[in-house]
Amino acid sequence: MSLSYSHPDVLNSPSQQVSPGHPRGTLTHDPREGPVTTSPTPEPTAPAAQPALKRAIGPRLLILFVIGDILGTGIYATTGKVAGKVGGALWLPFLIGFVVALLTAASYVELVGKYPRAAGAALYTQKAFKVPFLTFVIAFMVMCSGLSSAGAAARAFSGDYLAEFTDAVPPTLIAVLFILALAAVNLRGVAESVKANVVLTLVEVSGLAVILAIGAYAVMTGGGEPSRLTQFEGGGTGYALITGVLGATALGFFAFVGFEDSVNMAEETEDPARTFPRAIFIGVGVTGAVYVLVALISSLLVAPGTLERSSGPLLEVVKAGGVDFPPELFALIALFAVTNSALINIMMASRLCYGMANERILPPAMGRVLAGRRTPWVGIVFVTLLAIGLVCTGEIEGLGDTTSFLLLCVFAVVNIAVLVLRKDPVGHRHFRAPTALPVLGAVASLVLASPLADRDADVYIRAGVLLLIGIGLWVVNKAVLAARERNGSPA
Repeated sequence: MSLSYSHPDVLNSPSQQVSPGHPRGTLTHDPREGPVTTSPTPEPTAPAAQPALKRAIGPRLLILFVIGDILGTGIYATTGKVAGKVGGALWLPFLIGFVVALLTAASYVELVGKYPRAAGAALYTQKAFKVPFLTFVIAFMVMCSGLSSAGAAARAFSGDYLAEFTDAVPPTLIAVLFILALAAVNLRGVAESVKANVVLTLVEVSGLAVILAIGAYAVMTGGGEPSRLTQFEGGGTGYALITGVLGATALGFFAFVGFEDSVNMAEETEDPARTFPRAIFIGVGVTGAVYVLVALISSLLVAPGTLERSSGPLLEVVKAGGVDFPPELFALIALFAVTNSALINIMMASRLCYGMANERILPPAMGRVLAGRRTPWVGIVFVTLLAIGLVCTGEIEGLGDTTSFLLLCVFAVVNIAVLVLRKDPVGHRHFRAPTALPVLGAVASLVLASPLADRDADVYIRAGVLLLIGIGLWVVNKAVLAARERNGSPA
């Protein structure tokens, strides 16, 4: 996530410096820039003293970037928990999640074509509603979604995938050490380029390709249990069946998050108004098809109960597939996938925290930089403590569900924003989603975020606590700024 604020509260920068290694970007703002104006062309306006970002991302690279941003912890870690909610019809929640992702993707495609700037949901929220506090809440929710996602990855890392190599250390301790290791890497200032992300994507895809190959072998040899594919947990009917499917879909939606990050690369993409529609729709389409197939294969080969009990559900599929593929190798691929997801999310969150502090939206102390390494050490410490708190109080299912809940709330706002911003025409051609799509996207996001989606109360409590922390920091910062103004000190 990337956004830009102007003091006191208005998001106004059309040009942000975004590191290609961080899909959600960083916050930066040049105080010499004026307020946002509607640009007659899709080219962002850079401040006079800074060059525009290099447009180095072509259509193919952007497609791989979108696919790589979606793949990761979700499918590797939560498949079993989704099976526990819905039963053998594991493919259905992923299919519904795929449709919801496509609906929301259409809104993001319209908005990034209309406003090709590295700011994402926060920019769209501010332009549509012009309520600075709402914009801050959306930004903080995106940051917290990254932390809960990293927490789910830490839990996945410490579970059955790592147990293929050692089980001598308690999982919670491993998860905490995992977060601390990511913080150490973050402090060193490691940043990955988009091309490095492509390499990581290919490794992650290789693991899912193994699952697809195992599934093809099972089908050709008559293996598995096809009757499971139409069985629902507890044989529920009516309201219980609906809430169960909605709950499984809300959790499974965790696997689809990430496509929204790609819009933050708009200023580094060639002809974004033309490139993004194809890239996002192909990226979501490819990953959606892969996820549905992986879910079908998982349910075909492994009983839902076995999947639910495993923190490495796809490893169970490898073991049950009848193919001589080393489980240790697949476990290593999975560990690599969840580590990459967690690192990107931790780095995103710390840079977002740093940027908000620099724009005086959070207390200035949170923007302090480590001398020598030039990394935002206070922001890193802050998000690391939050992430440790999350992994100590939640498991994969709860943390994944928290990520989905936070982003579904953000997606509801974005889907509404695209309708509000129809009254704000721009002077260049861009994709326009049929009105029904953002309407359905908003409704679907709200339904999946509502109590109708049978999720545990701790998800709402966890999200609420995170938001209260953010609001508390907002209030403290406003009080500090007000006190400085009364004392005549520079804000």
